[in-house]
Amino acid sequence: MTRPDRPLALGRLEIWRHPWPVRVTHWVNVVCVVFLLMTGLQILRAHPYLYWGLASTFDDPWLSIGTIPGWMTLPGYRDLATGRNWHFFFAWIFVANGMIYLLYILFSGRLARMLEPSRAELAHLPDSVVEHARLKFPEGEAARTYNVIQKLTYLIVLLVVLPMMLVTGLAMSPMMNAAIPELLPILGGRQSARTLHFIAATGITTFAVVHVLLVFLSGPVNNLRAMITGWYVIRTDPEPETERETSDDRDPS
Repeated sequence: MTRPDRPLALGRLEIWRHPWPVRVTHWVNVVCVVFLLMTGLQILRAHPYLYWGLASTFDDPWLSIGTIPGWMTLPGYRDLATGRNWHFFFAWIFVANGMIYLLYILFSGRLARMLEPSRAELAHLPDSVVEHARLKFPEGEAARTYNVIQKLTYLIVLLVVLPMMLVTGLAMSPMMNAAIPELLPILGGRQSARTLHFIAATGITTFAVVHVLLVFLSGPVNNLRAMITGWYVIRTDPEPETERETSDDRDPS
């Protein structure tokens, strides 16, 4: 449900950006991703090598991770059984939370309204890439919605990376192997599933790191307030580029 804008002083306007289901599922995801990453590293720490195929070719790994320090894992000491139990626990919370979010954006129309890029936006994708590279963020009315790079990134994570992580994780479960024996061969074997799971987890981690970095670069207070209260502040009269450049030239700091 949208809410009317709330005018503020000094040419600013509060707009309603994040309904409570989005905010709640977002923060649940934050907790889950942290625990999944650290418990996943605990599991990987037991054998920090990745392979392709049905079996582990110990003499020729596809990737050797190296030493994983204890401070990056949960638990902080070597305990594969506990790490696996915690990993599965938060994985199911993550999946359930993701399903709730997906159902909400589908039935509320948020997927088409907020995340589906238009043809015009796709046509200006190169310009948006350049603006992001220059750390130039949308202002005024342009800040009401996600830009095309945000939309495409969210869609790739939501519709490609997360399902890939879920399917490969299930493929490594003996219970799922018994229930759906065709799944593991489709992925190329247990070691291929393990490697694909690592790649998907790396994608999620990279997305999270870049997301947090951009939150701080584009205005941490405004972004965090929006994800806590739902309200996001935009400028109704953004400062012209020429005036900002002149002001920047006069300010030696």
